[in-house]
Amino acid sequence: MTTQLPDWFRTLADGVTPLRATDFPRTVRPNGAGRDGAVLVLLGAGESGPDLVMIERAATLRDHAGQCAFPGGGAEPGDDGPAGTALREAAEEIGLRPETAEVVAVLPELYLSVSRFNVTPVLAWWREPHPVTALDPGEVARVARLPIAALADPANRFRVRHRSGYVGPAFRVDDMLVWGFTGGIVAKLLDLAGWSRPWDESRVEPLPPDV
Repeated sequence: MTTQLPDWFRTLADGVTPLRATDFPRTVRPNGAGRDGAVLVLLGAGESGPDLVMIERAATLRDHAGQCAFPGGGAEPGDDGPAGTALREAAEEIGLRPETAEVVAVLPELYLSVSRFNVTPVLAWWREPHPVTALDPGEVARVARLPIAALADPANRFRVRHRSGYVGPAFRVDDMLVWGFTGGIVAKLLDLAGWSRPWDESRVEPLPPDV
């Protein structure tokens, strides 16, 4: 681990080390199912403290259209493992310069049954932040750096209920609704880093009908 990590990131990095797939709501894939992929969980030091890079997927996509997510996508033969996939996808989607981000930990592979992807979250420290933007409007509608303080604010936390019966953690920050796979990862990271504050877990809202 680099000695240049800020203290708040070091606490998070220490916390993710013992994680297993079963520590998350979505677990191990069925035998032989799905395509491999990775997402970049990129944290930097923003103007108001630590923040997290998020994208809003284009509304025209076949899978997870219009949803908030981490930059990422499917693995390609030339990728150097999940970290290589996550950094390449972030470069293609939002213009991230890979040399400005330092991979700190590779989390357990998680299976998304809806899109049949085996997704590996890759935790990275954005040591040299620079402007990023949606490079392909057909894939990414928006890029945002969401402050950790806003994500941890009890007023912005609740649970959502999908019409399928799924109920899980959610956040509403800067007009972005973070839920599902991404919301579960964010909730876990807030707990591990000690950023979580007491919030009303009985607050459950239905997802919008177009989700």
